[in-house]
Amino acid sequence: NQDELFDEELTVFDTLDKVAVGDIRTKLRDILGAFLFGGDDIYKKVRVLSGGERSRLAIAKLLLEPYNLLVLDEPTNHLDMRSKDILKNALLNYQGTIIVVSHDRDFLDGMVDKIYEVRDTKIFEFRGSIYDFLEKKKLASLNELQNIPSAKPQSNFAHNPDKRNLYAEKKELDKEIKKLQRNIAETEQRIEELESKLAEMNHTLATDPPTDENFFVSYQKIQHEIAQQMGQWENLHTSLENLKKQKDSILQNN
Repeated sequence: NQDELFDEELTVFDTLDKVAVGDIRTKLRDILGAFLFGGDDIYKKVRVLSGGERSRLAIAKLLLEPYNLLVLDEPTNHLDMRSKDILKNALLNYQGTIIVVSHDRDFLDGMVDKIYEVRDTKIFEFRGSIYDFLEKKKLASLNELQNIPSAKPQSNFAHNPDKRNLYAEKKELDKEIKKLQRNIAETEQRIEELESKLAEMNHTLATDPPTDENFFVSYQKIQHEIAQQMGQWENLHTSLENLKKQKDSILQNN
């Protein structure tokens, strides 16, 4: 419950500073930047945050606290695409165990290695990725689970060449998708570094305007690179969505 996590009168920065310990306290601005809290946003009171901002702050706070188990219920609600990626990358770096209740297959892809399906008052364990699970169930989405009968006959995958070919094609797409996801994460990290530099330069401009011409040359270069990186980020996401559509098509035709 997010309401129990927060003191509504604290700022975003103070919310994390209250739970951070050791050297991590020197990196709070970077951590907040990774969760899309940049510039003056870190001084916002919790009570004025939007639903998406509260969700991001809740995850950042939980990741800083000494828990070895996180239970997340539909954590991608209210999050845009970039926020989902940031959350996913943060959870991938989490050292403990994560239990996620979610219908967002793209968010779960590459993050979970075990799935539990609750049906007819029973729990069924499946080891593998979310797309392997959907493939086995012959579903295009998790929302379709409620429409399938309890005892669905299993297909004879081993003796069906067409299905083996589709499976191989899906595996290849999985590799390409993971590569793109890594590239997206690297691009986001670079954007965060550049935005941090730009924020420092903006602070300098506001408090002690420099006269050195090189300062303004560097300022323009950083702005230009941010624009380039954002364009690259958008292109990578477009490519990622296209690959996921190809994968969906394979699952639907399987």
